[in-house]
Amino acid sequence: MTVDTFKSEISAAVKNYDRYVVCLHKTPDEFEASLTSLLQKAIKAYETRAAGMRHGIALDKEVTIILSQGDGETPLCGIYFNLHSPYRKDSLPKTVQPLAEK
Repeated sequence: MTVDTFKSEISAAVKNYDRYVVCLHKTPDEFEASLTSLLQKAIKAYETRAAGMRHGIALDKEVTIILSQGDGETPLCGIYFNLHSPYRKDSLPKTVQPLAEK
């Protein structure tokens, strides 16, 4: 099993990234290189998983790749975008008061 095994999944993810995702950190070419690297890590995690485990997972700040054991010879490949906004402020829950300095 190699990265080329999942070439169609990578091309679909790159197409959707280019069309729908706005990312301030990566161009589409850098995203594709990142996907290739993450997929290699996911393959290694999948091939070296412990007995009884069904998945190989690799992730970074923008993408999660999961290889899952299926009925066929080749595992199922899921590529998920970790959507977030760098402009969103983390707010405290209403029950927590900010610590005021003395």
